[in-house]
Amino acid sequence: MLFSRFSGKCLIALGVLLLSVQMLSMQAHALTIGDAAPDFTLKNQQGTNLNLTEQRGEIILINFWASWCGPCRKEMPVLQKLQDKYQDLGVQVWGVNVEQENQAGKDFLADLDLSFSIFFDQTNSLSKTYQVEAMPTTVMIDRNGKVRFVFQGYQDGYEKKYAAAIKQLIRE
Repeated sequence: MLFSRFSGKCLIALGVLLLSVQMLSMQAHALTIGDAAPDFTLKNQQGTNLNLTEQRGEIILINFWASWCGPCRKEMPVLQKLQDKYQDLGVQVWGVNVEQENQAGKDFLADLDLSFSIFFDQTNSLSKTYQVEAMPTTVMIDRNGKVRFVFQGYQDGYEKKYAAAIKQLIRE
């Protein structure tokens, strides 16, 4: 009887310990403002492999989007305007489609005149790494590779928030 109680308590303690380690592990990988942006390499729609770390010195605006997302459709022309306006000042816009089937994303893009890099995250590994929970999600990374701003969703007027954040990063 004593042995079985002891075993039960040990199992509970082991379970609590494992759960604590798992939670700490998840927190260690959390996308936190001021932390280094998780590195990745993806091939853009033009066929060029781009690596985030190799872009140090540039301000990178990563926009996670999906073809079924109405706000994403409204936001894409705004992102293009930001790219056009700030590109010469070291700002790059990267669009990351999060759908596992990329044909819908390609169809979505066919109606738009975009010149910024578009990537397809078919495995959703990048969107998981960046903890994307809303469509669209926009992450701004400074010249030193640190996450500085995260915007979830999109509504008319967000372009002012984006421009203010970009201007702040340019001045630094």
